[in-house]
Parts: sequence; structure tokens; C-alpha cells
Amino acid sequence: MPVRVRCRALPTEQPNPASRRVDLKSPSEIVALINREDARVPAAVGRERARITQAVALIVASLRAGGRLLFIGAGTSGRLGVIEAAECPPTFGTPPSLVRGVMAGGKRSMFRAKEGAEDDAADGAAQVSGRVCRGDAVVGIAASGVTPFVRGGLKAAKRKGCVTVLITSNPTPVREADVLIAPRVGPEFIAGSTRLKSATAAKLVLNTLTTASFIRLGKVYDQWMVDVKPSNRKLVRRAIRMVARLGGVPQARAVRLFEDSGRHVKTAVVMARLKTGRLDARRRLARANGALRTVLEGEP
Repeated sequence: MPVRVRCRALPTEQPNPASRRVDLKSPSEIVALINREDARVPAAVGRERARITQAVALIVASLRAGGRLLFIGAGTSGRLGVIEAAECPPTFGTPPSLVRGVMAGGKRSMFRAKEGAEDDAADGAAQVSGRVCRGDAVVGIAASGVTPFVRGGLKAAKRKGCVTVLITSNPTPVREADVLIAPRVGPEFIAGSTRLKSATAAKLVLNTLTTASFIRLGKVYDQWMVDVKPSNRKLVRRAIRMVARLGGVPQARAVRLFEDSGRHVKTAVVMARLKTGRLDARRRLARANGALRTVLEGEP
């Protein structure tokens, strides 16, 4: 059943006093006004820290128990979810199936809008039902909070026994979500254009959800992304620098350890610090569920 809502009543649909007569402004004035509005976003996200923390805890618990993470959205919101999912394998060394993104209209909608796709709640439910199992975590992204595709997906996720989160700019309670994260960014600079402040807020929340979750899951040591996938020259150089710094060895030695480890930063660091071979280093990491700090220092 379609979600009934008076869209004109949503905060993101209201006219913004700051942008009145903006079409008469100079380029520098327009840029300054947009920048001033954008500056409100981090504070709005900060006011949602408690709910973001709650969502992180649920996502971590789900992933530790063998679950997966799915982002679902339409339009700009859907694209943000797909981008977030795509960044996790190279950044945190996760398998592609662990974090995924689904958007209304399918892959083609990533590059060209498919009108009406966001209004199909049944398709949202079908897309989620076919991808999740009990114990997975599903994060919906919808600036309005009422996008039928997203609400249908979250409802299906709840039925399947998943953890559910909704990121929105409209703080209306949503039964389908265990956690509602709703940064109050106020009216958009261009009325209704939620690719602006709402999208920026959603991206900040998504960054925090994945980064905080994977830190807790041992994908980061100190401040370093030690599970990075060295898939290009820049990342190879970064990986070697990490081995040298964290392993306490000269650059030349770091290069050799990096290659001997199978180009795996954590393995190379363990080899350097504990003066052991690749197989032993990998066994130690496996026993610690991949947590480098546990291997090196015996700390949780």
C-alpha cells in the first residue's frame, strides 16, 4: 500500500528564507549563501550521535554474528548507499557480498533517473527479501522518510528478522525502523532539492556507520586502515608505509615483508613485530579474528 503523506508539509519541501531572490545574486554571493547553509549540516548530524551510536552497535553485533549489511534507497539516497557499499572492500578489505547497496530502478538508475521507481513499495520489499536473511542489518536512506520503495524494503527486512535503520531528514517516527537517524537540516537551499543538505547529512552518517563499525570489528589499527586492499600503485605505496611504520622496520625491509606476506599489511606487520613467518602470522591473526592489536598487544 502506498505511503500517504502531505509532501508539502515535510521540512525539506519548505522554502528557505536564506535563498529568497537567489536568482538575482552574483556568483560569489550564491557560493557564500550555499556554503553558509552547508555549514549547518555537521551540527545537525552531531545532534544525532546517540542514535548513530545505537545503530553502530546493532550493525557490529549483526556482522560479528555472520550477518551482512545492506543499504537501500532511491535517487540520490540510493546512489549514496551504493557508493558506501562499493567503498568498503578497498578500504576495509571486506568481501563484496558483505556490504551491498540496492537502489530503486536497478543499476541503470545509478546514472540516469528512472521516474516512478521510488514509488514502488512492492519492488522495495522484493529487492530486500531476495537479498537478506535473519540477522542481517538493513539501512534505508530517504530524505523524506516516506519513500515507498525504502519503506517497503524496511518492512520486508523486519519480517525477515533483520536489524533496521532509517536515515532521513524528516524526524517522523517510522515503525519499520529499529533506529531512526534524522539530522534536522531544515529547508533546502533550493526548495525540495534533497541532493543538497539532506544528501550531505546522509553521507556523513553513512561514513560514520561504516567506519565506526569496521573499527570495532578490527579493520583499523590505531588510525591506520590496515585491511586496505592494495589494488593500485598509490595503495601499494600506502601499504608499504604502514608496514614500515607499524612494523618498526626500514623501508627496504618493509617492501620485502609486504611481498613475502602476500601483500597483506596485517600479516607483514605481525611478521615484522613478532619476527615470525607468514604462516604463523596468519594463524595468529585468524585466532584473533583479524584484530591486529590483539595479536601484537593481547588487548581486545
